[in-house]
Amino acid sequence: MAVPERGRPLAMSALLVATLTGLSQLLGLLRDTVMAAIFGAGADVDAFLVAQGLLNLVLAVAAGAIAKATVPVLSRAVDTGRYADGLGTLRVALTLCTLVLGLAAVGMWFAADALVGVLAPGFDPAVRATAVELTRIMLVSVLFVAGTNILAGGAQAYGVFGWAALQGIPFNLAMIVAALALSPILGIRSLALGFAVGSFLRLLLQIPPMRRRGLRLRPSLRWRDPGLREMAVLVPPLLLGSALGNVNAVVDRAVASQVGTGAIAGLSYGYRLVSIFDMLVVATLATTLYPAFSAAGSPQRRAELRSRVDRGAGMALALLAPAVALLLVAGRPIVTLIYGRGDFDQAAVEVTALALAGYAVGLLALGVREVLTRASYAVGDSATPVRAALAGAIVNVVGDLTLGPAFGVIGIAVATTLSFVTAAVVLCWSAARRHQLVRPGAVLTAAAVTVGAAAAAGGGATLVAWAWRSWLPAGTLATAGEVVVVAVVIVPTYLVLLRLAGRPEPADLAALARSVRRRLRPPS
Repeated sequence: MAVPERGRPLAMSALLVATLTGLSQLLGLLRDTVMAAIFGAGADVDAFLVAQGLLNLVLAVAAGAIAKATVPVLSRAVDTGRYADGLGTLRVALTLCTLVLGLAAVGMWFAADALVGVLAPGFDPAVRATAVELTRIMLVSVLFVAGTNILAGGAQAYGVFGWAALQGIPFNLAMIVAALALSPILGIRSLALGFAVGSFLRLLLQIPPMRRRGLRLRPSLRWRDPGLREMAVLVPPLLLGSALGNVNAVVDRAVASQVGTGAIAGLSYGYRLVSIFDMLVVATLATTLYPAFSAAGSPQRRAELRSRVDRGAGMALALLAPAVALLLVAGRPIVTLIYGRGDFDQAAVEVTALALAGYAVGLLALGVREVLTRASYAVGDSATPVRAALAGAIVNVVGDLTLGPAFGVIGIAVATTLSFVTAAVVLCWSAARRHQLVRPGAVLTAAAVTVGAAAAAGGGATLVAWAWRSWLPAGTLATAGEVVVVAVVIVPTYLVLLRLAGRPEPADLAALARSVRRRLRPPS
């Protein structure tokens, strides 16, 4: 039986995941650029995004919940040397998920028309029919997504992070190839086909690391497996939590379908840019910290876990704050550079830039929330994240229904940001009160210092950007130069201010850079 890979320091694992995730995100950005150039931000893209969101809400929620419940159970099995028990639990989880989601997919095939009508009431009959057809094409990918999530979670429990971080590469390549090669023949259906093929390739990529650790991909019906019983306690609240998280996107799109054609697409393109930083920072930290949190989840190690959580939340804030400043100051030129070609006209640029501005500030709360959510799971508490997600979902729905009709796309995006902030505050307070997982004062101090430093750096960058636009004529090179100049002003100014404030994160980043250089230096 293979043993887990525990030799790599946590920081190096985080760097590996960030690097591979960065490559996947670049391809994802290229995918969206191709998609925007070919299909623009019109009704067909709205239909595709609603179909994709329908899969996430109804079926992928279960896959994500089971995968998240798998990690702490397997991490504890690995940490105590019970490798065979952990792999047995993983096989049962895969079997259960396949059976449940297979039956659900069949039911969803027949219910697709009614579900699309509920989730996008503003669609006319033609767009609604397109969304139903795309939903049915992509249904097969649900089983692929479920297997991918569970196998990736199992690999992370064994200290193997690289394969999961790679999965976006074949998926995005499949989407790009399908859009370029098949769109003249199939139109928007080419994206649905590319989604299904890409999901299958993601699954194939997750099999080798677990096969090397002894996993045999055979069905297992050991319903009395002890690990499965542990998972069964976590799964119901995780299901609710995952569903609440997806409710935000569903309500956003339902309201946006009544705002105007292209509103759903603009929100999606804008959030895509925000999600790059979410994946690079938030997902990387959460992925690499989760097994470490789970291993220190016992009451006897609570002080150690609290220290890790405080440091993780502080690092998330420190890394995300300059990204927020960049997106707020240079949002419009970034959208123009990435999407502004082909059928993506100036109106689409303006809508996407508004969405980007509304979503950007929510990154900070998203980072804190994700770190605290994983810490709660690590101590076996999945109810607290659900309560936080419920509070956030209520704020999002109220915000969508009030701000959306009044302010359009920017109102819907701001409602989502308010929901992130609400969930982060509730989770921080509850995790501290119930389990002493975090020191709210430490998180609040880190947030105040990082936001202040980013605001000061962003203010200086705004003046530089204004001068840049005044001196240079409009054009692609001037737009690209504006983004670069803004980033060059924000990053060093921010790091200097953070160091002057006495925060530990700049020193942590410098230590990581030195460690990487030592490891990459050829032996003498």
